[in-house]
Amino acid sequence: MKGWWGRILRVDLTNNKVWVQEYPEEVAKKFIGGRGLAAWILWNEAKNVDPLGPDNKLVFASGPFNGLPTPSGGKMVVAAKSPLTGGYGDGNLGTMATVHLRKAGYDAIVVEGKAKKPVYLYIEDDNVSILSAEGIWGMGTFDTERELKKIHGKSVGILTIGPAGENLVRYAVVMSQEGRAAGRPGMGAVMGSKNLKAVVIKGTKEIPVADKEKLRELSQKAYNDILNSPGYPFWKRQGTMAAVEWTNENSALPTRNFQDGSFEFARSIDGYTMEGMKVKQRGCPYCNMPCGNVVLDAEGEESELDYENVALLGSNLGLGKLNEVSVLNRIADDMGMDTISLGDSISFIMEAREKGLLKEGPTFGDFKKAKQLALDIAYRRGELGNLAAEGVMRMAQKLGDDSFAMHVKGLEISGYNSYIYPAMALAFATSSIGAHHKEAWVIAWEIGTAPIEGEHAKKVEYKITYDPEKAAKVIELQRLRGGLFEMLTACRLPWVEVGLSLDYYPKLLEAITGVKYTWDDLYAAADRVYALIRAYWVREFGEKWGRHMDYPPKRWFDDALKSGPYKGQHLDREKYDKLLSEYYKMRGWDERGIPKKETLQKLGLEEVIPELEKVTKLE
Repeated sequence: MKGWWGRILRVDLTNNKVWVQEYPEEVAKKFIGGRGLAAWILWNEAKNVDPLGPDNKLVFASGPFNGLPTPSGGKMVVAAKSPLTGGYGDGNLGTMATVHLRKAGYDAIVVEGKAKKPVYLYIEDDNVSILSAEGIWGMGTFDTERELKKIHGKSVGILTIGPAGENLVRYAVVMSQEGRAAGRPGMGAVMGSKNLKAVVIKGTKEIPVADKEKLRELSQKAYNDILNSPGYPFWKRQGTMAAVEWTNENSALPTRNFQDGSFEFARSIDGYTMEGMKVKQRGCPYCNMPCGNVVLDAEGEESELDYENVALLGSNLGLGKLNEVSVLNRIADDMGMDTISLGDSISFIMEAREKGLLKEGPTFGDFKKAKQLALDIAYRRGELGNLAAEGVMRMAQKLGDDSFAMHVKGLEISGYNSYIYPAMALAFATSSIGAHHKEAWVIAWEIGTAPIEGEHAKKVEYKITYDPEKAAKVIELQRLRGGLFEMLTACRLPWVEVGLSLDYYPKLLEAITGVKYTWDDLYAAADRVYALIRAYWVREFGEKWGRHMDYPPKRWFDDALKSGPYKGQHLDREKYDKLLSEYYKMRGWDERGIPKKETLQKLGLEEVIPELEKVTKLE
């Protein structure tokens, strides 16, 4: 094979064993890599397992774009059965670990079992060791990475967990490079459950490529297109932080646990304020449009910001000082917690206080108590810290009130308040890991195509529509963002933010692998991965699976925007239901959201059918 090694590094921590598994070329071509490879492994190997038990498999998967000079191709997928949702879970991060993994001669690492004592994995090409991590257990992710670089050199790639992962916080993440995080649905907790503190990788091999000269030529042209894009200078200034102003203007900024869509102090936490505080910029490997804007926080420490962090730890907590929000962001990164789920969990506590369901905890706007709670969550200290470490869904179940629980399938909503955006609500509801924006960031298109009345009127009348084209757009974006980019594995931002042509991607893939993929082929691969992940959810939930799993939070139906030009508006449940049916129809799924037999057969997933028929009747 060219472009793929066809090799997976297997690690059994219970029995202290390491070996290499070769996988078929057919699998590489069907699933491409990254999320595709991870989903294939978990479908076959993580059946009805305890997410925090030794039988769960933790997968670190790369794709054909990794370790090579491809535009923003420095990503890695981390996947496992999720302890937060109970379904398929993954996330990607930019890290030198993906470069070194590929150069070490592997497409993925699969970790199973549980070590008796804390360990870390050291991989140097074919030499793989399971080493004691007792000296670094308990450290934050920043100190852990620094310590391991002292031991193994600065040029290695490192993945690590912090105290949140060690203490099995259900939304603990895997961290790298002091601000890059992966695995919102608790991949860090899975790593912690295995007593695995870190993975250190050093690779020196040359990756087999079909056409080196064509790859070099295409990559150089793509990099130049990025640099010459009209949107590049502003992107360099603000990155994703530009979204604070944009979401606030369009009543989509999460505010006080999504009670509203605009925040009175948005100006003091936006991209312009960040520009005045910025001290440096960080990027992922092979990226020439870095998005990591580093500021000094209220305690004089460096904190790497992006929009999601600031929305969920800022306006959603009622906090209007960016330097204080930056402290919470740094704590999340150092402790190894997902900033989005952390923000939603703290805001849920705040509203529960407001409603009288809890007697203790921070209230909206209380930075000091929010900071203390964040640390308590990481260490599962006290009753409140332990409760919030379970995530919003379980807190709502314990308190007996899910009317203000902002999650889908157990994964907390990210930074787009969708009272008036049915397509974005559908994107959250049908995301393959629970409520996440990255697979179908459809809200920008939805706002741009929305009919309005009074073009120059001070009060813009926004008309909510539920046209079938919205379901089609969600699927189109899921194929690209949740499919193509997650399989390659590459960052979507060059395309999304500065308009890099999508035509580069199949051409680059062919130069790397020698396989000519048409767009139909790539869309089929994306649909195959989506159907396989959906089948995984259905298998794991069995009789509990139902259409209700693809609904956004009750709040967007039952409450309404409290301020701004769209005050009083909200989603219509009956119209959303019809939109969901359109989505299912377009995907070839039944009215329960389960892929039909003919769909699975068409996608080359015949082996999935008998497994699913053990738990449900297929159409």
